[in-house]
Amino acid sequence: MKISKTLLLLVTATLALSSCSSAQKKTDSTVSLKNAYVKNFYIGTALDTNQILETNPLTTSLIAKEFNSITPENCMKSMFLQPEKDKFDFKMADKYVAFGEKHKMFIHGHTLIWHSQLPSWLSKVKDSVAMSEAMTKHISTIVEKYKGRIGSWDVVNEALNEDGTLRKSVFLNSYGKDFLTHAFKLAAKADPKTDLYYNDYNLCNAKKRKGAVELVKNLQKNGAKIDGVGEQGHWNLITPTLDEIEQTILDFSALGVKVAITELDITVLPNPWDVVGADVSQRAEASEKMNPYPKALPEDIKIQLAARYEAIFKLFIKHQDKISRVTLWGVNDGQSWLNDWPIKGRSNYPLLFDRDFKPKEAYNSVMKLKEEKK
Repeated sequence: MKISKTLLLLVTATLALSSCSSAQKKTDSTVSLKNAYVKNFYIGTALDTNQILETNPLTTSLIAKEFNSITPENCMKSMFLQPEKDKFDFKMADKYVAFGEKHKMFIHGHTLIWHSQLPSWLSKVKDSVAMSEAMTKHISTIVEKYKGRIGSWDVVNEALNEDGTLRKSVFLNSYGKDFLTHAFKLAAKADPKTDLYYNDYNLCNAKKRKGAVELVKNLQKNGAKIDGVGEQGHWNLITPTLDEIEQTILDFSALGVKVAITELDITVLPNPWDVVGADVSQRAEASEKMNPYPKALPEDIKIQLAARYEAIFKLFIKHQDKISRVTLWGVNDGQSWLNDWPIKGRSNYPLLFDRDFKPKEAYNSVMKLKEEKK
């Protein structure tokens, strides 16, 4: 049968369009944060209870597509894991670890020792012997249970004041300053292969960073295994400066430990105290001035946020040899703790996905950095 030239051209064009369409679908399915940065560092997110339980299939799909590392927002804190002395509750923690294994993710544990969100029984411990026993039971039981399944732990969280001195806590008051060494040695004994981190906020603050450097040196001097320092990236559109962030990375890397950006979010709202940080005990009153974008973020602020994320990730890429993980503190804007801190009921926009789980301009700016490298 003779085929006309016109028909042949039409068939060829149709096949070409079909091929392009298939290629586009394949490309779209593989374009993600984790794939873009797979050769640089893990890209992580923090999971809340609903996300761990996979209550929304669309949310689960987004998490699995975009991220290759996870951190639990709350379920591994001591008030949940050991609500009563010697009585552990692993139900949600088990589901969290199972989620990570199911989706082939790097699983991070957060956190073993923290002065906040304590069970009432632990906050009442008064002497060093009782505290040593409590720490031993808590750390050994948890870390041994997940041995070989959790890749890294925040062993101690937020042990420093802003001036770099040790924060007064039940651990410091009852055990003494060596509670950090005790905690790290217990964790290393329970699982020698897991990475152990000290985690804190405001480490870009020179005084606090100096205190953290001394903390790491003291652990090393005392023979404790410490593999990395987690810098909580609770930052804003202006501070800390890129120079301060870079110096923080350099100072900890010089100690021979890894650096993780552990709780990255960038607030776009005014701070009533004009400070950065993450002291969850502080609260302030709501007002229109403190909640300037209740319904949507203006275009000019969207552009600023995108530029800020781009500059920060560009710095991370520069120091990729020193950075193990970059973890966003939440999946989307609606989930962020910054909607309720330091003032309840505000609308904040600190992450890469909006309240409908759609990528924002900030997401595009972070992805564009990798496209330019190709």
